[in-house]
Amino acid sequence: MKITVFGCGTWGGVMANYLYLKGHDVSIWQRKGSTLNHLVKTRQHPKLTDLHFQDSIDIQSNISVGSSSDLWALAVPSSAMRTLVRQLKEIYNPNQLIVNLTKGLEEESLMTMSEVISEELNADPNHIVSLYGPSHAEEVFLQLPTTLVCASKSIETATTVRNIFSSSTLRIYSNSDVLGVELGGSLKNVIAIAAGICDGIGFGDNTKAALMVRGSKEIARLGKAMHASELTFHGLSGIGDLIVTCISKYSRNRFVGEEIGKGKSLKNVLKNLGMIAEGVTTAKSVMSIQNKYKIELPICSAVFDVLFENKNPKTAVTDLMNRSLRHEEI
Repeated sequence: MKITVFGCGTWGGVMANYLYLKGHDVSIWQRKGSTLNHLVKTRQHPKLTDLHFQDSIDIQSNISVGSSSDLWALAVPSSAMRTLVRQLKEIYNPNQLIVNLTKGLEEESLMTMSEVISEELNADPNHIVSLYGPSHAEEVFLQLPTTLVCASKSIETATTVRNIFSSSTLRIYSNSDVLGVELGGSLKNVIAIAAGICDGIGFGDNTKAALMVRGSKEIARLGKAMHASELTFHGLSGIGDLIVTCISKYSRNRFVGEEIGKGKSLKNVLKNLGMIAEGVTTAKSVMSIQNKYKIELPICSAVFDVLFENKNPKTAVTDLMNRSLRHEEI
């Protein structure tokens, strides 16, 4: 197939290279800037220095690079998704197959990425797939066994994408619960920040295990309120993505939390990170959703307070531990 990947961060870059090695005709769109200049000049990814792009992969900033593609893979930060899709309107056709690789919620509208794509393009949701799951780009690049889930309102479309992307190192399952898959893959980043905070403070495995289990409960509670399937949150985009993001050395969200747990400010942590940590923005969105649906999300609320209300991380953990006792299923 002819495929264009929009956005060449670590995930977009790795997926572009992966699809090329699978034999597809791949091109890359990257907005103008230092990343594009580096890619064009060196053919080397600026963050994954072992990743070199073949000369036959067209890399440019002209949106028309995707005009004749069979499939678009969108891998820009969630905050840039609407801007990108507005640009894509000029080359979009109603039969376009679109794969969303971006995790996160739009801060103002609280929309998932597939909803943003569909709204801006006036696109049939049956032609949009979200590909999520426990998948650090660094390990996919090394061809370590990885599993993902592709979700679409159309099982036929999900199956098509599943077959295009699957290989002996990347196994993909299909799912029709698009909302649940996207919520699980987005909200876990907030819990990962909490896990990192515990690491930074110096707490142990007991603390992190409790945080992950109760965090998964919060994600499922929010998903249920929004009419997603609770079963989805027991799957790859739920507990699977939550586990890997909370424990991995590659997790940017966990790292952000760890640095804050050590006493550093959010502003300085993000400045030194030099990459997007989607959980920071998602933490704001989750609070808006909590207020809208009137549900209790204590861990997510604690993360918000630490990030944006200057609450002491240790105090936040103590307050969580001292909440009123209750039955585990609540």
